[in-house]
Amino acid sequence: MEVFNQHVCARLVLMAIWLTLLTAMASAKLRTETFVLQSTSVKRLCGTHNIITVNGQFPGPTLHVRNGDTLVVKVYNNAQYNATIHWHGVRQFRTGWSDGPEYITQCPIRPGGSYTYRFTITGQEGTLWWHAHSSWLRATVYGALVISPSPGATYPFTRPHGQVPILLGEWWSRNPIDVVDQATRTGAAPNVSDAFTINGQPGDLYQCSSSDTIRVSINNGETKLLRVINAALNTDLFFTVGGHTMTVVAVDALYTKPFQTNLLMLGPGQTTDVLVTADQTTGRYYMAARAYSSGQGVPFDNTTTVAILEYKGSSSSTSVPTVPNLPAYNDTQTATRFANALRSLASHDHPVFVPQSVDQNLFYTIGLGLINCPGQSCGGPNGSRFAASMNNASFVLPTTSSILEAQHFGMKGVFSGDFPDNPPVQFDYTAQNVSRGLWSPVKSTRVKILNYNTTVQVILQGTNIFAGESHPIHLHGYDFYIVGSGFGNYNPKTDPQKFNLVDPPMRNTVNVPVNGWAAIRFVADNPGAWVMHCHLDVHITWGLAMVFVVSNGPSSLLSIESPPLDLPQC
Repeated sequence: MEVFNQHVCARLVLMAIWLTLLTAMASAKLRTETFVLQSTSVKRLCGTHNIITVNGQFPGPTLHVRNGDTLVVKVYNNAQYNATIHWHGVRQFRTGWSDGPEYITQCPIRPGGSYTYRFTITGQEGTLWWHAHSSWLRATVYGALVISPSPGATYPFTRPHGQVPILLGEWWSRNPIDVVDQATRTGAAPNVSDAFTINGQPGDLYQCSSSDTIRVSINNGETKLLRVINAALNTDLFFTVGGHTMTVVAVDALYTKPFQTNLLMLGPGQTTDVLVTADQTTGRYYMAARAYSSGQGVPFDNTTTVAILEYKGSSSSTSVPTVPNLPAYNDTQTATRFANALRSLASHDHPVFVPQSVDQNLFYTIGLGLINCPGQSCGGPNGSRFAASMNNASFVLPTTSSILEAQHFGMKGVFSGDFPDNPPVQFDYTAQNVSRGLWSPVKSTRVKILNYNTTVQVILQGTNIFAGESHPIHLHGYDFYIVGSGFGNYNPKTDPQKFNLVDPPMRNTVNVPVNGWAAIRFVADNPGAWVMHCHLDVHITWGLAMVFVVSNGPSSLLSIESPPLDLPQC
């Protein structure tokens, strides 16, 4: 009888979800946008620079949609570089052609070319974002994607008096494309950024920046929803609002059990929605962000960016904000405490379906390494070249076709379907002195093929090859449950006993702890080619990526759509 009731409850929940989706579809709208990529002159840090922007804006335009809406964005590339746009966190059900990573789901849009991205927001609410997914263009080509509940639906928290996107970014006074190109030529690590930014502005603590510091106005007693996005290229970031407590209500466009905190930690790619109430003395309070850098001896930008939360009625001439206390740059304990506080909302309207068993159990080591430079001296340690890998495979992008096109049309020679389920060699992954014989990955273009509807568990194991550090791992096309994490080497016998299979957080980007591991679960119900990569762009440049190719389902409605006619060609 108990089993019968469980099945009945499950069916009722699924029916409720479908009714919600049908209601959203009935009120959905078609929203059209035009993006023009172009070179734009801006002033930052006492100098004038030409950067690549969308529609002349930095950051780019914030897009506002509702759950169920279809978004159509025509992108014209008037810049001098190849370009694509990725809609970070959008599930892209059957519309993988619009996902955006170059040479994975499409060939890049060439200078002078155009491409139309078309997709429907399905069952997602909260904060996502969009960014370039070609070389290091996303240093300046990014913006917020705000998804409101469908008409008639409400937030699972008291409606705020207003909302503000807070985009945390990274700024180079050199052309970022030149920075990464120089590093690629020499094999050395690229230069770190010159500043961090909030909504494109460095803020008071940098030279020539005070007059343009971002200000967020609030009335005493009001509650604002801050949609915080880490759009930085290569840095995890701590974020705080001086003198105020934040209530976390969502991450990566997925609602969480609310909890209060004085501090956020976001890896690149992650978003966090927080409620902030103006319940302090009328005045001006700094919002601030600085690096969380977990790798020993790894260079990082040690500056702090600020914006101002400004109570109406306060005077900018007499009220000087104070810089709030931020953790030390290497405060892993604080970063871990924040991550461990996250739980899925798990309510009647937002049910949780954690896979209780898995069909595919995968174990992927991730980390840095070095490759020898025969006959020459490169810019890495001891004349070597930096590399990064998963399971010792350092990913190489194809150039003649995208992986999705090759899969869809049965093209040979673009990739191989033999990405290993386990590392080729087992060792003490987080030891202080990993054998030099394990430092050199093999360059390849290998994918893991998954049958439709396979339940997958991936153990992401950090390694201490060359330098252990936290890795924000992003999976395209899916949200996943983070069922467990820890430090040291994953123990397949004891660690699963501590998994949270009731209300684990669901995300699209997981921070794998420095010299630690994270366990994620998802159901492969979205056919296509989906890259999983480190969102530190320096690491994906070095090859820290792999691709899941998910087969079509048993019907046309469970299969990827045909490619659009204007899909760019290689």
